[in-house]
Amino acid sequence: MRTAPGLHGIRVEEHLADGTYVLRAERPGIDPSKDVEITVTEGVLTLRAERAEEPTQKHHTEFRYGTFARAVRLPAGAKGDEATADYKDGVLTITVPVPETKAGIRTIPVRHVE
Repeated sequence: MRTAPGLHGIRVEEHLADGTYVLRAERPGIDPSKDVEITVTEGVLTLRAERAEEPTQKHHTEFRYGTFARAVRLPAGAKGDEATADYKDGVLTITVPVPETKAGIRTIPVRHVE
């Protein structure tokens, strides 16, 4: 995944089961009520999070601070306007309903034109 300079990626895992698309993202150390923005536009779910550096003296840190973002294409038919999000133990979980679609084959009749 490529990101803009100064923008960090977000590691995610995703799966589709029982008519629901689930995206889980690692985001420890944030306040989800003010540091996270989740949007859905034209079938693309975008997750943005901000993690501010704490003003303490550090001898060494490998933590990442700044803006984090990730965009994923939702499955066909996903109802982005019905998405929900929960945050627990540093993991943000977003669920999106995806109605079952009939995977049947449609035969297209060919008309004979004279």
